[in-house]
Amino acid sequence: MERLILGVDEAGRGPLAGPVAVGVVAAPNGFDFRLLAGVRDSKQMSELGREIWYEKLRVLEQEEGLRHIVVFSSANSIDTYGITRAVRRAVYKGVRTLAPEYAGVKVLLDGLLHAPKEYEQETIIKGDETEPLISLASIAAKVRRDRLMRRLSLRFPEYGFEIHKGYGTKMHREALIKLGLCDIHRKTFCH
Repeated sequence: MERLILGVDEAGRGPLAGPVAVGVVAAPNGFDFRLLAGVRDSKQMSELGREIWYEKLRVLEQEEGLRHIVVFSSANSIDTYGITRAVRRAVYKGVRTLAPEYAGVKVLLDGLLHAPKEYEQETIIKGDETEPLISLASIAAKVRRDRLMRRLSLRFPEYGFEIHKGYGTKMHREALIKLGLCDIHRKTFCH
């Protein structure tokens, strides 16, 4: 039976605004993991370094059969369900999209994440530092979330989302005091 390995990580759990993003990367049976030499956790890389690796991921999809998806869970979903459930819903959707059949699939997840229970899975503390597929998932989630926050900054230019990506920086907190919340703020994170 062909084996499929998935790596899963999230980005944007802590910001005051914008979605949380879950990245899932799938490697087919026989994938040459040496092609991922040098990949690291997105938090240990510069923005340029993440963009370079994300483009490399796109090339590996074309040439080597890797696949990936980034699933967003909106600020409204986070306020409605809580961050833990919002992340879990995004993880489940991403895993089921790339591996609709669970037989022959192994899911590697970072930190405290879990896949749907029918999948063989392993949760690895600091997996984004030790497992290349989880690192790539972390990069995909961070790059796509950052790009989205830059686009959203065009709708809400006064908040500076293109700079802080929704995190609770001094600049962002000062904008909140002056302007109040906008449509993409997580109300439950901003009180």
